[in-house]
Amino acid sequence: MSEKHLSTQFDSELSGISNRVLEMGGLVESQVAQSVYALTNFSGDVATDVLRNEERVNAMEVEIDRDLSTIIARRQPTARDLRLLIAISKTIANLERVGDEAARIARTVQRLINTGVSSRLRLPVNDLAYEAELAIAQLRKALDAFARLDTAKAVEVLKQDDQIDQEFDGLLRKLITYMMEDPRTISASIDLVFVAKAIERVGDHAKNLAEVIIYIVKGTDVRHNPVETVESMVK
Repeated sequence: MSEKHLSTQFDSELSGISNRVLEMGGLVESQVAQSVYALTNFSGDVATDVLRNEERVNAMEVEIDRDLSTIIARRQPTARDLRLLIAISKTIANLERVGDEAARIARTVQRLINTGVSSRLRLPVNDLAYEAELAIAQLRKALDAFARLDTAKAVEVLKQDDQIDQEFDGLLRKLITYMMEDPRTISASIDLVFVAKAIERVGDHAKNLAEVIIYIVKGTDVRHNPVETVESMVK
């Protein structure tokens, strides 16, 4: 079998895996959006749907990882191609963890409903929805950067990461105020602190994806570097 034919097969296998990674990314993005919808609308049914689809996300991670291992064993890729395969493995690990955060939010919604928390109780669920919008936008941008191997867009994700952190800090202060002003909100507010943290972690995983994209394209590990330094690296 010619070297050109082998290369074409390898490229086809990589393209297939990349498409499945993007499919997985679209699924976990939807999971996060659904879990927040379940929270803002106190919908136990939607929360249940999120938890049901968690199994599909986990299965996709296992299947893609298995196929990556098969490619590595069969193709014995060069250093550059091996770097790409390892980076894809890191990508799906981050996506699976995004799915975990969505499931965590859905379980919190179920708990709030089961404990009889009223949607009329004064709680900052709309603020949580805004934080989620920021995180979902970051995740979508990171997935788009992955599809195009666009380092400039990946740097944009890194630059905007602080917005989600600031929103989380503001939510934390607001929830503490609510607990001080109305003791009835204490239990639910504590749950919402964990929801806010889960959303913040979604943003962290989007940031991790952006760093992986830069690693794929440039071959440089940019973790723990200031954004300004990373930006200068990719120019």
